[in-house]
Amino acid sequence: MSGVAIKAQDSSKPLRPSEAVRTQVYVSLDPVPQGRKFEIAAVAQVAQGYHVQANKVLEDYLIPLTVTADLPAGFRLLDTSYPKAILKKFPFTPKPMAVYEGRFTVRMTLEAGAGAPAGPLKIPMTLRFQACNDELCLPPARLPLSAEFTVAPAGSAAKSVHPEIFGKR
Repeated sequence: MSGVAIKAQDSSKPLRPSEAVRTQVYVSLDPVPQGRKFEIAAVAQVAQGYHVQANKVLEDYLIPLTVTADLPAGFRLLDTSYPKAILKKFPFTPKPMAVYEGRFTVRMTLEAGAGAPAGPLKIPMTLRFQACNDELCLPPARLPLSAEFTVAPAGSAAKSVHPEIFGKR
């Protein structure tokens, strides 16, 4: 009986940035009424063995993770909240670094003004980061994201959605 050797995937082969960090976007209300505050959450999953720099880096030469939104007329960004970083020591640096690993969430608090256009809407967003493992850093990346939702007239009933994301603090 002959055996077949199955080659394991080469874990030292670098990933593409879009493979190193996968992100899904969620909106807290359905629909979003004009005149209401709401949240958008970018939930990111960093590949095993990789990390990204936190939003507040400890050295000037590091590239901080950022999430930005290209807001249409009628919307206002009130706050962007990044998670607390992990301080971690790596073999290639004498000082610990502030990083994110595994799953983390960036939240944006917005307001749909009275002049926000009613109907289906797609807000373009950008996730900027540089993913690294213990041996190398991938090129800095800007990944396009989008928040898709419906804007309703002021005073419309809105349902809180995605409690698994927005119920956590």
